[in-house]
Amino acid sequence: LRFVTDLLNYRLHPLDPIFGAIMKILVRNLSRETKEAELLALFKEYGNVQYCKVVTDKVTGKSKGFGFVEMPRAGEAKAAIKALNYRDIDGNKIRVKKAE
Repeated sequence: LRFVTDLLNYRLHPLDPIFGAIMKILVRNLSRETKEAELLALFKEYGNVQYCKVVTDKVTGKSKGFGFVEMPRAGEAKAAIKALNYRDIDGNKIRVKKAE
């Protein structure tokens, strides 16, 4: 049932495949002060964000300086990568690329 609901709610975009593959994005060189909400807001400027996570140390709970974002539309993800790579965020020039 969830599959059918997702299929009905899926908005087709001419650059997306019919069942668009989610693009996973790696964001490096984040400031240790950058929060997930800030990272999410950055990428939402370019489209729908399905997942956003700043990786933290399990013991201290502090950011490790990198995170991951998933965007369901390749065109929007590519635009975000192009616009945000080397952008200054919280005093750091972040590095943004497709995760491998």
